[in-house]
Parts: sequence; C-alpha cells; structure tokens
Amino acid sequence: QVQLVESGGGLVQAGGSLRLSCAASGSIFSVNAMGWYRQAPGKQRELVASITSGGSTNYVDSVKGRFTISRDNAKNTVFLQMNSLKPEDTAVYYCNLDHLTPLGRRQWYWGPGTQVTVSS
Repeated sequence: QVQLVESGGGLVQAGGSLRLSCAASGSIFSVNAMGWYRQAPGKQRELVASITSGGSTNYVDSVKGRFTISRDNAKNTVFLQMNSLKPEDTAVYYCNLDHLTPLGRRQWYWGPGTQVTVSS
C-alpha cells in the first residue's frame, strides 16, 4: 500500500535544532495532507504540525514560532524544522499521511516513529 520513511531524529541539547524528514511511497493516488504527531511516555499522541497539499499549515500552540512544517508535493515528502528545542519536546515523532484513494475513500498512514530527545 503506502509506506512512510522517516529520518532526522536524535539527541540534541536544549536550544538546538533538528530537521525531520518523511517520504511517502507506494500506491499513492492523492495526498490531502501530511503532518507530524508526537507522543511522550505516559501522554497522549498530539498533533504537532500539519500541512495540506495546498500549503495551509497548523501547529500546536507550544511549538508556534519554533517549528516549521514544509512539503514537496511532487515527492510526497514532508519536513519539520525544529528550532529552540526544549526538554518538553522530547517524544517519539510520527509522520502521518492523509490519503485519498481513487474511489474517494480517505485513509491515514503512519510512519514507524523517530525518537527526539532534548537534554537540559
């Protein structure tokens, strides 16, 4: 079906930066939106940032002004530039694809997740 491949996670000190990448491949018909979610131990998975194929973006309040989401629609790739990282940003980050099938059905796909750890 559809596969998502993520890269860019790692360990960084507070105030540092990381850039996450996610490329979708497989039987892709139409992409409505792509986004990044994160989940810390013992907490709910939350939307960090999303971007539609038309370029509209959405961010959780805690990352506004620090994170920037972008995409390459032709390559079905989404990026998350994370600046001024804080220890509370530590989580597993998951790439999400909102896919529209040829029959008009919407399907969500998830990447395997990549660990982001911010030390103080």
